[in-house]
Amino acid sequence: MPVTPFPRPKSMTTTSGGGPAADAPVRVVLDASTPAQGFRLQTSADGVTVTHADAAGLRYALATLDQLRADRDFTTTSYDISDHPDFGVRGFMLDISRDRVPTRRTLARWVDVLALARVNSFELYTEHTFAFTGEQAVWQDASPLTAADVRWLDALCASRGIELVCNQNTLGHMERFLKVPEHAERAENEDGFTMRGQHRPPSTVEPSAENAAFVQGLLEDVVPHFRTKRLNIGADEPWELGTGKSAQRAEEVGLGTVYFEYVTQVMRPWLDRGYTVEFWADVFGDHPELMDEVPAGAVPVVWQYDSPALLADVVDAASPGQVQEWRSLGVDVTALREGFRDRAKLLLEAGVPFWVAPGASNWNSLLGRWDNAVANMVDAAEVGLENSAQGYLNTSWGDHGHWDPPSVAFGPALFGGAVSWSLEANRDVDVAAVLSEAVLLDPTGLTGDVLVRAGGVCQALGAPLLNASPLCLVLREPDQLKPWAVPSPQALAAVHETLTGCLADLAAADPAAADGDVVVRELTQALRLSDLAVRLFQARADDGSFDAAAAPRLLTELEALLEEQRACWLLRSRPGGLADSLAEFSRLRHALLRAVG
Repeated sequence: MPVTPFPRPKSMTTTSGGGPAADAPVRVVLDASTPAQGFRLQTSADGVTVTHADAAGLRYALATLDQLRADRDFTTTSYDISDHPDFGVRGFMLDISRDRVPTRRTLARWVDVLALARVNSFELYTEHTFAFTGEQAVWQDASPLTAADVRWLDALCASRGIELVCNQNTLGHMERFLKVPEHAERAENEDGFTMRGQHRPPSTVEPSAENAAFVQGLLEDVVPHFRTKRLNIGADEPWELGTGKSAQRAEEVGLGTVYFEYVTQVMRPWLDRGYTVEFWADVFGDHPELMDEVPAGAVPVVWQYDSPALLADVVDAASPGQVQEWRSLGVDVTALREGFRDRAKLLLEAGVPFWVAPGASNWNSLLGRWDNAVANMVDAAEVGLENSAQGYLNTSWGDHGHWDPPSVAFGPALFGGAVSWSLEANRDVDVAAVLSEAVLLDPTGLTGDVLVRAGGVCQALGAPLLNASPLCLVLREPDQLKPWAVPSPQALAAVHETLTGCLADLAAADPAAADGDVVVRELTQALRLSDLAVRLFQARADDGSFDAAAAPRLLTELEALLEEQRACWLLRSRPGGLADSLAEFSRLRHALLRAVG
């Protein structure tokens, strides 16, 4: 049977018989009328012809040809493939600040995966994990990327047709800087702030000219190591903005104006140098008065990490008290069901160009949330295409210790690349098969199948949550779980069976990729941690305490799993950040110790 390349092309016809010889020459035709990054690939008894308009189109055509050549029927099948991307920029963002900093080997592996998915932009999200000059007190324990690391990765990406892009936060998420005494006064609230009933250390810098100059210095230190003339300055989730040092200014001119005055100060020097500057649109998108303020070259990036289907499930399952709490915070409960359309509402109404940023749903999950990831990425592509968005940035975050192994995000990265290349052709692409056949080289097909099947256990728990899996929450904060985050006994039993089956199948898998043994080991660890989470739920009382009889066994198992978590981490990631990640288990350990007595 004819092979279907990955990503699936927009148009492909095949004819049996009369294919090219194995060593047939390739005729290359330059045609300016071919869409950007697109190509036409024709194979027949007369040979192989590639028509393209640019270097990217030629690259993708030849990569497709390589996939066709690998098929035994290549010489007896004629192909006519026409293809071009839905989105000009197809990006993937990897969080390397909370708390995993990848080794060079892991970064190179990511480049392989992204190149296969025709991702042409790779963003590294940093807060404190670049070795900024003069800031050793900030990064000394983080095993940061150095200038040499960035230049090496930049060259590797360039050789694969991928732009490496700096993504450095410059307003919120600056905790690691603000806890250093020399930077403490930069905080909007030096005493920290309270969120959801918990006190937190300062995270947002005061939106002052002095701080704009400070972060500009950070950018000047890191950006020149990236050859592309594009960067992302972040500026998302400035939780304390307008509540401390900028409160008076916010009252006078409005919070949105305070925000965008600062963001514009940070962007302007780069825009003047011809850079495209991305910034997250979570604050911007809530202020209609800012819609005509976007300077040329600046790009609001609209993020949304839960799918319309999950949002609807959460709303439908919410108690009256939960709905009232949302409304008291100004949340439009009805609009929650609209996904990206609600998130980008003001930009859509004003006609402001924007990019879309869905998520890989790997974080806060251990095994991923596969169903949500797929639906979220499709929603992003649909809304982006309807509004002629030029960029699609899939994101892989690392909130709360980045417990999930890198391989959990491989499948979402492939799917996001495929639907941002051609949504209609790839909505139902078999990612498990691509993982096994093209990424992990597993002839049994089991490794890819387990990655996708295990990613479905979150939905099977029947306790829909925003941005998290109950299995992750019970490991991190067992004494703080809301009633709606607790799965039913029946769902827990069913998920236990699924996890047990995944472990058995993974033991029979045979991935031949260079990191195949690492994938099996780290995925086994994630499955076992997830199963421990199931049994923690089963041993947990409504008040958050654990059954005294079960606690000693659970505590012993946890300690062994944390040792294996440490070992698996070091297979893919640098040692900096490991202690912080493991510390996220401390509340669970203390809860079990209390139960043991």
